[in-house]
Amino acid sequence: MATPEQHDVKLDFLAAKSAFQQQKSLTLRQRLDEIRRLKETILARREDIIERVMAEVGKCRTDALIAEIIGAVDWLQWLEKYATGILSDKRVPTPITLLGKKSRLFHEPYGVVLIICPWNYPFHNAITGIAAAFVAGNAVVYKPSEHSPCRGLIEDILACSPALSAAVKVVYGDGIVGSQLIEQGPGKIFFTGSCATGERIMAQASRLLIPVELELGGKDPMLVFADAVLERPVMGALWGAFTNAGQSCSAVERLLVQNEIYDKFLAKLIAQAEKLVIRSQDPHGDVDIGRMTVAFQRDKVTAHVSDALSRGATLAFGKLPSEDDLLVSPIILTDVTPDMLVWREETFGPVLPIMRFADEAEAVKLANDSEYGLCASVFTADRERALRVARALEVGGVSINNVNMSEGNPGLPFGGYKKSGFGKLRGPEGLLGFTRSKAVLIDSGGSKVEANWYPYTAGKYERFLRFLTALYTPKFGRIVRIAWHGLRLEAFSQRPR
Repeated sequence: MATPEQHDVKLDFLAAKSAFQQQKSLTLRQRLDEIRRLKETILARREDIIERVMAEVGKCRTDALIAEIIGAVDWLQWLEKYATGILSDKRVPTPITLLGKKSRLFHEPYGVVLIICPWNYPFHNAITGIAAAFVAGNAVVYKPSEHSPCRGLIEDILACSPALSAAVKVVYGDGIVGSQLIEQGPGKIFFTGSCATGERIMAQASRLLIPVELELGGKDPMLVFADAVLERPVMGALWGAFTNAGQSCSAVERLLVQNEIYDKFLAKLIAQAEKLVIRSQDPHGDVDIGRMTVAFQRDKVTAHVSDALSRGATLAFGKLPSEDDLLVSPIILTDVTPDMLVWREETFGPVLPIMRFADEAEAVKLANDSEYGLCASVFTADRERALRVARALEVGGVSINNVNMSEGNPGLPFGGYKKSGFGKLRGPEGLLGFTRSKAVLIDSGGSKVEANWYPYTAGKYERFLRFLTALYTPKFGRIVRIAWHGLRLEAFSQRPR
């Protein structure tokens, strides 16, 4: 693993800056052609990528296919289809007060952006950010997590495109290396990871006045109302909580079930949990849950569950993890209270705490009683209630009668607020996040002097007042009066004092 002493990050930024200058000659259409080539390469080499991710992260084969491959390819396909319309120069309406002028909006790249990704989805997170930044015209310095670097994988896949290979510099290392990369002054920082690391990055970036976007942790609630057909939310809760061994920022980490169906729901949930297949090895795709990735995250699961049990929670399903094994069986906790760590803090493991609620108001209150605000899920047969609750939840994305699907659509922005961070990935907002807007106003020029330029006189002030009154007072003949006073103001402005 490279350290700051062994690796000069300045060289990576110099190379990225040089690549940015060179790729300015590429049109948006040419960049999208490279994205198409990347998409085709990922599809052709999907099994190689899946095997590499499984070996390094420990997820099961189907998790790797769905999240790492399908998620990445969906995003690349979306960019091919919609990026031109989003990034093209825009005509902007010009108010009558600026009659005769035209307005335009340009979306321009930052130059070199720094993308720092976590260890849970090492391929998908990398490709999503890199592709968006490149399409927007940027060069990229990308630092994967030291816990799942997949060394050489991203470079190998990007080799399908000389333009992408030149534009993206991959730097390996830990948080010290990440800090040194920030010191090089990137145009913008996109970070996905824990709140603690996000806070440190934001503090360092603020000193250098570097804009940041942070996609941080979650404590996502799932609300199940009594009118929901039980089978669907039961299976949704299992997948939402335990996919990727619970190591997802948008995993279901708080399950709220209405009193009337609580007992029946719990019985079905446990019955289905007993059928889950948990194994470290998955050669054929018939495993539901693989191992956890890192020991410190397994230990956090142990700490949260132990705290809950000591405070009166019931272990309805599962067992405490072994200290020497990363294969962690799913855990379902009942009799959970809001003071428990497992309800308040992000666990990031296969643990599902459950709490009852009486009515809609209590469900929303319990769901919003969190420092996090990433995503949520709502299950109900009442469409109006579903939309009402979705509006009331303090999160960035809501899946109605589904789970984790608001982030499944590449056309929808993904991100939250509160301690879950700010800024968006994917969707139009996510793509535009890799650009800065430039406002342009075009005048025909000539020898005429603007009415708002000097000299200021009492007569000009009076004519401005008359024009203002005509402009904003709704009376008969308003357009005629606006034109009359506007022309007189313009003519009057040409007079000397």
